[in-house]
Amino acid sequence: MYEIWLVLNILWEIALGVWPLLLGAGLLWAALMAAAVRRPGSRWRAGLPWALGVGAAVALGALLYVPGWTRSSLSEMGYWVDWANLLAVAGGFGAVAAAFAWPLMAMRQGVARP
Repeated sequence: MYEIWLVLNILWEIALGVWPLLLGAGLLWAALMAAAVRRPGSRWRAGLPWALGVGAAVALGALLYVPGWTRSSLSEMGYWVDWANLLAVAGGFGAVAAAFAWPLMAMRQGVARP
């Protein structure tokens, strides 16, 4: 339990250091959502499978590349908390990618093609 609390505290401290970026990303996401809602013909359900596919692909890529970005490797992951952190980071990257892809894919699905 201590390890999980430690990870949450570290994430909070990192978020405090990059809050302007997080705020900008949140505003961009809100603008995309507003544009998708106001666009006539955007189909939310049709965009969701595409967005989930994008999110899964990004999560898989992050799962493979994050250890290298941190100058580590998958072979050094010996403790369950290491794997939990890696899966959480990869899932976070995938969730953000899916959240940004969903309004874009919904707007794309609503476009009439000749």
